[in-house]
Amino acid sequence: MGQTEGGSGRGIGRRSLIVGGVAAAGLGTAGALAWDELSRLWWRMPGVEKPRVEGAVDYGGARWVAASSANWRRADRPDDYAIDMVIIHVTQGSFDSAVQVFQDPAHGAASHYVVREDGHITQMIRELDVAFHAGNREYNERSVGIEHAGFVDRPRDFTDAMYAASARLTAGICRRYDIPVDREHIIGHVEVPGTDHTDPGPHWDWERYMRLVRRARTAPTAPTSATPT
Repeated sequence: MGQTEGGSGRGIGRRSLIVGGVAAAGLGTAGALAWDELSRLWWRMPGVEKPRVEGAVDYGGARWVAASSANWRRADRPDDYAIDMVIIHVTQGSFDSAVQVFQDPAHGAASHYVVREDGHITQMIRELDVAFHAGNREYNERSVGIEHAGFVDRPRDFTDAMYAASARLTAGICRRYDIPVDREHIIGHVEVPGTDHTDPGPHWDWERYMRLVRRARTAPTAPTSATPT
């Protein structure tokens, strides 16, 4: 299941943005690049909210259920953090229990998506935002996390419907962010540096899963993203 982000946050002060912008203005091309970076951070300041559409999903087949705001960090990906990875998790519990704990602010972790045995997909965090799911801040910032209901030592939990639905979801994510469909960019939680988790475990059929993702990635594009930001 998801794991807390790790690392300490770094606040961005209004004075830092103003002073940095003034300094950048006199530095030619380098200054312009620095100011462009600063300009993308303005909305992170206290009291500034980037407009969002309530209940919007990034994958058209998903149902929206919001995770607690304590379990993710507001962002503007891929503008502020490039997305180049999908991380596969197993919940070590039921679908309902995963959704419930991700709504609990005391849990401290959540993934973007949860996939049920019958292929149903719930989205709990926008792909724009950083979910606390990998236990590694850098990997959280660059990835989309997908939980799968079940237990790592119970292969019957990984159904045909689950594999197929998850593969279509991952293929859509790879299409949106131009992520290569390979095992360097689609990884298990166990492969995240510093993690103490073992999911998705030895019974997750990576060869089958990657074959399904590749097939879905090259299929004719269907409208899978939903309402704009």
